[in-house]
Amino acid sequence: MRAAVLNAPETALELVEREIPEPGPGELLVKVTACGMCFSEVNHLRGHYPFGRFPVVPGHEISGVVTALGEGVSFPPIGTPVGVPFLYDSCGHCDLCVRGDQILCPRKRITGVGVDGGYADYMVAQTGFVTPVPLALDPVAAAPLMCAGITAFNGLRHGGAVPGTKVAVIGTGGVGMMAVRFAVAMGARVAVVSRSRRPELADDGVELVIATNDQDPGAALSAWGGADLVVNTAPTSLVAQESLPGTAPDGTLLMLGYGREPLTISPSALVLGRIRVMGMPSGSPHDLRDALAFAAAHQILPAVTPVALAEAPALLAAMAEGKPGTSRSVIVLDGS
Repeated sequence: MRAAVLNAPETALELVEREIPEPGPGELLVKVTACGMCFSEVNHLRGHYPFGRFPVVPGHEISGVVTALGEGVSFPPIGTPVGVPFLYDSCGHCDLCVRGDQILCPRKRITGVGVDGGYADYMVAQTGFVTPVPLALDPVAAAPLMCAGITAFNGLRHGGAVPGTKVAVIGTGGVGMMAVRFAVAMGARVAVVSRSRRPELADDGVELVIATNDQDPGAALSAWGGADLVVNTAPTSLVAQESLPGTAPDGTLLMLGYGREPLTISPSALVLGRIRVMGMPSGSPHDLRDALAFAAAHQILPAVTPVALAEAPALLAAMAEGKPGTSRSVIVLDGS
């Protein structure tokens, strides 16, 4: 089979041929249909994850089909379309795992970072951590739901997004646009904070666009009446910090994206406004099931650009250089 491998930090992806792996006890073999290219791959390329390993096959936004079952595995059955997410597995016995918060397990492993992921024709996954994909969802466009989608959906619901909530989304990348579309479908009033004006976002149900090139986001959100939930999806913490004064009393600043710079917040602003700051690291298996069901019910899929595995090295290098794209690149594994 074909695979793309990161051999060490700050090196190019290498295209190689490998044997198709065999699933062991508790495992299943997935023939990869598609794998989204996520900015997390750039973070791993840069060596930012102390829990990561090299060499590794990256990729954690995976859609595929179950083709073989290891010992003791009966679900999902062979032939089932499934999604393999950011969370590869967890210890299964700590308090966090048994209450359904596997994503918080201190011994969890991350797909494509700590164990081989989806930049390959086949991969081994763990039973209990793959999720059947609703047939109503196109498997190529659905691939980014396994990270960008679940992160946005889970963040919004933990952040308190309900009908009538005023939600401000910072950033219009993969997670940002997922957050916008999920928030609109949840009945929220949505503002977007972006570097430049994006009038086309009105077609997605966005009420207000704040261009940071010529507006102070905190002041603009305050003029809007304040946001009940400010969702940072940008790979920096600076705009989130600038937007905090636009958070309504009893509001929440939710960090889905962040940079390596610290987030500096005045304690008096937190106390006097009863403001909360929280983060959301993707989600657990039950969260992915909910996210996919919601996406299917509302036909929410990201705009994607299908690419071949052979294009992945150049595309990942371009992502690392910060070159913008108009949609999320998704590697399509068609066996050719």
